Amino acid sequence: MTTRMHRTRTEFLPFALPSIGEDEIREVVDTLRSNWLTTGPKTKAFETQFGEFVGAPGGTSLMLNSCTSALLLALAAHGIGPGDEVIVPSLTFAATANVAIHLGATPVLVDVLPDTLCIDPEAAERAVTPATRAIVPVHYGGHPADLDAIDEIARRHGLVVVEDAAHSMQSWYRGAMIGSRPNLAAFSFYAIKNLTTGEGGALTGDPELVEKARTLSLHGMSKDAWKRFARAGSWEYDITAPGYKCNMTDMQAALGTHQLRRLPQFHARRQEVAKRYGAAFRRPELLAPTEREDVVSSWHLYVLRFRQERLSIPRNEVIEELKARNIGTSVHYRPLHMMSYYAERFGYRPEDLPVAQRAFEAMVSLPLDPRLSDDDVEDVIAAVLDIVEAHPA
Repeated sequence: MTTRMHRTRTEFLPFALPSIGEDEIREVVDTLRSNWLTTGPKTKAFETQFGEFVGAPGGTSLMLNSCTSALLLALAAHGIGPGDEVIVPSLTFAATANVAIHLGATPVLVDVLPDTLCIDPEAAERAVTPATRAIVPVHYGGHPADLDAIDEIARRHGLVVVEDAAHSMQSWYRGAMIGSRPNLAAFSFYAIKNLTTGEGGALTGDPELVEKARTLSLHGMSKDAWKRFARAGSWEYDITAPGYKCNMTDMQAALGTHQLRRLPQFHARRQEVAKRYGAAFRRPELLAPTEREDVVSSWHLYVLRFRQERLSIPRNEVIEELKARNIGTSVHYRPLHMMSYYAERFGYRPEDLPVAQRAFEAMVSLPLDPRLSDDDVEDVIAAVLDIVEAHPA
């Protein structure tokens, strides 16, 4: 095979960048001038806009300071605590499992499916014990998990389902947008997510559970600051539960309102880039991410796997080669069962969850955000193919 002449890129291409426009900037400045910075009218408006956008039950949502808080409050609203077990896929960010530990529960890590890298429903069912209370499917990279299968497992065993939707802003499962179901779903608005508020998150689901989480999100208080300090408010409040401090600010919501309006445009560009990557990476040395027929991925991540048996270059060297060509990358993620804390506390070995282990050892997350130009995309493609053709097995 002839080695390709790779394109020469002179500027570093970051793995991901936020897409902030003048509308967002003006809205934040307006908030700063309004004298109301914390949770207030813009946060409340954003909650309604977001809830209506995703089709959330009751048409509203709960805005929070992070997806981690949303996951914590979701489990807390269900009463998850000491002695309970929560089933979590190993291939996820640490927050998915950490929140169970914070509540005194035990995360039980299970393997993922080879194609989507979402939770394996059969592995999840095998992990059910009398102590199991919840399953947390992660919509990995923006590809929805098999929710019908998870729902059936939950029904048979009397479990609750909490969706980790950190990657899935504008993902669809069987004709319904993620966030529209009655079970609680936790979203992330971190800096490089499909919709960003810098830091932030949201919770959707059954309105009664969302309201329970709302109380827990602000120290267990019966009123937030807006209801206490505004002209029509009253200082009086009650503490109804030992809650947390998880509220979103109006400065964050100011960003989110305009990000939400631009989200369809963002999503369309992500789909275009993913399609171009997919067409270029149809090679025996590579395994491109899939999109099943009954879903729409948000394409938050583009996780390309380099088949180690067909190449003479290990994954970490691929990353260094791409960096040398001014292409930024990341890895999503080292599986939790391979992290020292989980391995030492719960006794996991890398080979215990082989699909997640093998995927991790082969994966590289390529640049994917709406700001990528066509030339940027071609630079990434050319660099990947150059490395592949230069290092045959």
